[in-house]
Amino acid sequence: MKPWTRRQILKWGLIGAGVTSAAIAGQTWIRQSTSRVRIPELPETPTDHFNPMSVLRDFESGTIKQENGRTIREFEIVAKNSTLQLNSAVSFVSWNFNDRVPGPTLRATEGDRIRVIFRNQGGHSHSMHFHGTHPSEMDGVKPIRHGKETIYEFEAKPSGVHLYHCHIAPVTRHISKGLYGMFIVDPRQKRPPADEIILVMGGYDINNDNQNELYAFNGIPDYYLDHPIPIYQNQLVRLYLLNMIEFDAAATFHIHANLFQVYPTGRTLTPTLETDVITMGTAERHILEFSYSYPGEYMFHPHQDAIAENGCMGMFKVIPL
Repeated sequence: MKPWTRRQILKWGLIGAGVTSAAIAGQTWIRQSTSRVRIPELPETPTDHFNPMSVLRDFESGTIKQENGRTIREFEIVAKNSTLQLNSAVSFVSWNFNDRVPGPTLRATEGDRIRVIFRNQGGHSHSMHFHGTHPSEMDGVKPIRHGKETIYEFEAKPSGVHLYHCHIAPVTRHISKGLYGMFIVDPRQKRPPADEIILVMGGYDINNDNQNELYAFNGIPDYYLDHPIPIYQNQLVRLYLLNMIEFDAAATFHIHANLFQVYPTGRTLTPTLETDVITMGTAERHILEFSYSYPGEYMFHPHQDAIAENGCMGMFKVIPL
């Protein structure tokens, strides 16, 4: 059966606030800052290598070590090859970090000392290039051959939403195969408590023609359309959004029946814009904050239909407290 297009979904009225969603059984509490945030229990929806539902709220804080009186936040990253089942008909051999696309979301506080132990088991030369500021020898442009390893060590700065990716030529191919991830540097002044969610937009060139045939949020096309993201009514959502789609000059992001506040590159503590659609080039990223007043299911997607209808589409399931 051919997947429905966005227009068909709109036609049949399966989006918006038309039907109230039943509350998901069970819930967990997480502590952020000095207040509590309610997080809906996520359904178990495993895939071959990783669970995109878990990726939503999976922040890697590393292993804390003390060396010569200084705190080190240490991460281990391995470049690998993994086959992703993108849909019922298409499998794709990804190049990735830690067996998932996107790679782990690394998180630190501004001023932390970061150490990344990088091992390459991916069959090709790879590297890790971090956005942000660091010495030239830590810039991640030197190829690390298969079977070798290196260490990247630097101070986490400035605060904001950054990223990392392989920087070996042709860079477009290495990124489009899946070698990218998010790197969050929190400001020393903590942000207000919120339900924090990660969405990374990516594209798949499945026939090597330098054009994307499929797109996805967090690795698997249409995953959050088939498995809507549960969030609570009237609770602040802080969305960390990153566009890593190669071959397309820009992509937009839009949510239905709501507006969001924009913190460009996560570099501000106050928003600079309120809107319902934002345009991003490749590697552009922002923090978006919003809450939904009414229960129901609400679509999110790029406003380029060709991108949305080929896998980059999802739903928020807003459930009453």
